[in-house]
Amino acid sequence: MEGDFGDFPLRETRIAILGTGLIGGSLALALREHVRALYLADPDPEARALAHTWNLGDLVTPHPEDAVRHAQVILLAAPVRAILDLLQRLPQWIAHPAIVVDVGSTKTAICQAMAALPPRFDPIGGHPLAGKTEAGLAHADPHLFRERPFIFTPLPRTSPRARAFAQALAYVVGAFPLWMEPEAHDRLVAYTSHMPYLLSAALALAVPPETRDVMGPGFASTVRLAGSSPRMMLDILMTNLDAVLEALDALQDALWEVRRTLEKEREKDLQRLLQNVAQRYWAWFR
Repeated sequence: MEGDFGDFPLRETRIAILGTGLIGGSLALALREHVRALYLADPDPEARALAHTWNLGDLVTPHPEDAVRHAQVILLAAPVRAILDLLQRLPQWIAHPAIVVDVGSTKTAICQAMAALPPRFDPIGGHPLAGKTEAGLAHADPHLFRERPFIFTPLPRTSPRARAFAQALAYVVGAFPLWMEPEAHDRLVAYTSHMPYLLSAALALAVPPETRDVMGPGFASTVRLAGSSPRMMLDILMTNLDAVLEALDALQDALWEVRRTLEKEREKDLQRLLQNVAQRYWAWFR
C-alpha cells in the first residue's frame, strides 16, 4: 500500500482545486496536510484573500490555467455549468496527463463532457453528499464530509489509477465511496435533493409574510433549503430537468393523496397514512 489512504500515492501528488467555495474550500482544508502541493483558483477576490490568510494553498490565483499548469490531479469544484465550461477549456491549458475529478451535483452532462476530453486526461465524476445552507469559503469545514457518501461515476475510459485516487480522496476526507452510473445518480438525487429544494422553495412562496412571528423550529428546518445559492440550484435544475420533473410528479401525487384523505374526513384513513409516513421516516433515519 502506498501512502496512508489506499493504493494511490496521495502524498506525492500535486492537486489543483478550481473553485474554493464551501465544497472546494472544505476539500482544500481536508487535503492540504496530505498532498505534495495544492494549487487553488477562484475568481472571487474575497475567497482568495481568505485562502491566503489561512495559508490554504501553495498557489492561490484568479486564473485556473495557472493553477492547473503543474497539477497531476484537477478537482473541479464550481457550479455545474461552470464545470462544463472548465472541461471545454482544460485541453487549451495543459498538455500533460492529468486525472480530472468534479464534485458537481449532477453527473450526466458532466460525464458526457468528460468523455470528449483528449486521451491524456483521465476523468471520473464525483459528488460528495454533504453541504450547508451557508455558501462560500468562510463556511468551509475540513470535517464536512465525515461519515457522508462520496458518489463516484466512472466513465468507460476511467483508469484503475483514477479510481484509486477517487477511493483515496474519499478516505482522506472521511467519506465512504459509492459507485454508480451518472444517469442513476441524477435520478436518485432528484428525489432526495433537488425536489426537496423545490418543496422548500414552494413553502417559502406559499407562506404569507405576516406569519414570521409565529415561525417555529419545525418550519425553519422544513424551509431551510430555500436559502441555498440560487446560482448553484439553477445550474442543478437546468442540467437535471427530466429527473426533477419525474420527482415533482411523484410529490404532486403524494400531496393529492394527503389532500384526498383529509377531504374524506375519515380519521382512521388519516391515522393509517400518518403512521405509514412515520414508519418510513424512522426506517430511514433510526
